[in-house]
Amino acid sequence: MKFLMAILFLSSFFINTHALAQRTKPAVKPTKPVAYKVPKLTVTLGTYKDASTFSPQTSETVIAMPLKIIDDKNVPYTLLSYQFAYKKVVTTEDENTGKSSKTTALKAGFFKVTPLPQNWVDLVREYPQPGEEWLFFAITVKDAQGRVMYAPDLKLLIK
Repeated sequence: MKFLMAILFLSSFFINTHALAQRTKPAVKPTKPVAYKVPKLTVTLGTYKDASTFSPQTSETVIAMPLKIIDDKNVPYTLLSYQFAYKKVVTTEDENTGKSSKTTALKAGFFKVTPLPQNWVDLVREYPQPGEEWLFFAITVKDAQGRVMYAPDLKLLIK
């Protein structure tokens, strides 16, 4: 009799455990993401906006200024990272003819701080010439709510 009671007790334990393991979780309805329209952002270097031109003398002070990103309501955004490309006018000499000619050299880097590091400021300040270009691109920013987005490129020319 004790044997039969032990079997009944153990079988009821396994049935209950099995029944408990089969509970279904309540269905969770997926939430629809909230649509967010990215505001129109403006990138400036000091007071200079995209497609601005300035003299070689002015370029020496402009390059040391910080990038600023604001939207159409003048709300500032936090800069996360950007890339900077510098198209420099250089002179090359043809080895066969000995003639020199002007061409361009491209230098670029990835940055997370603004203004540019001092070694880059010094590089750009070294003999600025008309025809040189600066391009700040792949600019990522963050708003106050933590949303990350791209800002438009900024291209500046030395005339």
